[in-house]
Amino acid sequence: MLPLDIPVLTAAFVAGLLGGLHCAVMCGGIATGFPAMAPGRALSVAWQANLGRVTGYTVAGALAGGLGGGILRLARSDTLALGVRVAAGLALVLLALRLLGRGGRLDLLARPGQQLWQWLRPLHRHLLPADRAWRRLALGALWGWMPCGLSLSLLSVAWLQANALGGALVMAVFGLATLPVMLPLTWSGARMGRWLQRPGLRVALAGFILAAGLLTIATPWLMQVPALHGVLSALGCQPLQSR
Repeated sequence: MLPLDIPVLTAAFVAGLLGGLHCAVMCGGIATGFPAMAPGRALSVAWQANLGRVTGYTVAGALAGGLGGGILRLARSDTLALGVRVAAGLALVLLALRLLGRGGRLDLLARPGQQLWQWLRPLHRHLLPADRAWRRLALGALWGWMPCGLSLSLLSVAWLQANALGGALVMAVFGLATLPVMLPLTWSGARMGRWLQRPGLRVALAGFILAAGLLTIATPWLMQVPALHGVLSALGCQPLQSR
């Protein structure tokens, strides 16, 4: 059974919490538009849309992780497996720096994400009017595939997990962590979002993601220290195997 990479999954959860206000700002118009599709059923519609969004994240993570794993299995290279592990850690480091930064200077994946969305956009029209639960779930899933620097940064981490289950877990944990802000988008959501954006807390949480990235990078070498085997194994911090 695949060991859970706890530092990576925890970093994905923290990124979702920290990015909740970002999601509200970037996707607030979409989120608030769903209740209008079924007046009088705003809560159930909100759940359907966000369940679809998290499902969209999860499917994307599974596809990305499966692709990464397929490359590793074809290559059968210990060096490549080590490089993938280090790259996953670097992706977390970049994510931490992005969350600390301003102005989107580190949104390196925004352009390819926009190109993908141009291909997916016509599907949106075919799902309207969203007068059925399945249509709202599908629209939510499509919402999860919209170009967003934050989610695409996590998707790169999912790809570098090099297996479908690991990639799906990364994106599912990230998506679930955004729910406290994205579900309400009202009084409680706004307050929680502002609280999570406090400078001190923001730095602390981004620092945690940075530490998780550095631990991910260092694990292959730390595993050479016998005294650390128990702790690292309990955290699921094991070097990727190419075969």
